[in-house]
Amino acid sequence: MTNTPTRRQFIKGAGLTIGALGASGLLAACGGGGGSESGGGGGSDDKLKVAFVYIGPTGDAGWTTRHDEGRKMLQKELGDKVETTFVESVPEGATAQRTFEDLARKGNGLIFGTSFGYMDPMLAAAKKYPDTVYMHATGFKTAKNLGTYAGAAEQAAYLAGIAAGKAAENGKLGYLAPFPIPEVIRGLNALMLGARSVNPDATMQVVWTSTWFDPDKEKQAAQGLTDSGVDVIGMQQDSPAAGKVAQDAGLKWAGHNDDMERFAPEAWLTGPLWNWGPFYTKTAQQVLDGSWKSGQYYGTMADGMVKLAPFGESVDEETRKLIDEKKQATIDGKFDAFAGPVKDQDGKVRIPEGKEASLDDLFSMDYLVEGVTGKIPKSAEA
Repeated sequence: MTNTPTRRQFIKGAGLTIGALGASGLLAACGGGGGSESGGGGGSDDKLKVAFVYIGPTGDAGWTTRHDEGRKMLQKELGDKVETTFVESVPEGATAQRTFEDLARKGNGLIFGTSFGYMDPMLAAAKKYPDTVYMHATGFKTAKNLGTYAGAAEQAAYLAGIAAGKAAENGKLGYLAPFPIPEVIRGLNALMLGARSVNPDATMQVVWTSTWFDPDKEKQAAQGLTDSGVDVIGMQQDSPAAGKVAQDAGLKWAGHNDDMERFAPEAWLTGPLWNWGPFYTKTAQQVLDGSWKSGQYYGTMADGMVKLAPFGESVDEETRKLIDEKKQATIDGKFDAFAGPVKDQDGKVRIPEGKEASLDDLFSMDYLVEGVTGKIPKSAEA
């Protein structure tokens, strides 16, 4: 445990900006690849050019879809003040760095990168193009012109875990996890904690897929969980492939990133849902008016960056009421998913009774909670 603030200490506000570094907002000009939108009216020199770099396709129905919905909201809200572009399915590494540098050369004044693995490429590009503002989703490295942003998906994951725990008649859950990074680990841990709050003997088998978006690989992993006898499948993948497997097998499914009910309505329970648009709009306006400062922003259910997707039909009224009560307590700062005591899978107390996880604890989480089976792989590449 550390002495840094817990989420309860700031959750009644609109998220948290950690460690602002005092960089001024800077403007440039034109956009990238994949697609573009303009509000119309005014010459191009009057617009802030905003580019988005996506790890997956805009039609993945999950992570990238939600970011692109946020881009569209930004374009709609700021109209002819901005011109937005996007580049989709950009792999991490050298290709990403070239993309971020190319977008800066083309005059984009604000560039968002939406994958953890873009961190070092964005840092390198930011150093090379100091007059361009870069914003990195889910990372932790900053510079004068590079900030980060993320959200407390674990809050909604805990709530989805309640639905999963109630639905798991045999007490067995399965989970598809992409990469062993803290963001993913705390999400699956939160779902387990939520499940055990209503089903104390529940267990959860974790399968590491080593991919954010690969429907075939996700389908195979979900089938393996089905064959092992789980009643519910949870995930942090970007496609709905696991849900289709769950429905075909007569199981239940807790999704992630978006409302995916339409893909497997009989299996669907609920899941975390991202709402990036207000943050994107606010950030672009800050760059426009010169008030942008580098920092690390962590959105919550209180500020609306993180939401809970609608319930599936199989979630009964009693469960819905329980989840709604916990949801409101979370928003009000009266409940924390990682309030102690929290033990790891070896029985070691990680968060003592009467304590809550600090942000540092969450951002460095490297253990699996009690009830989770499986191990964290040594490689954390993403």
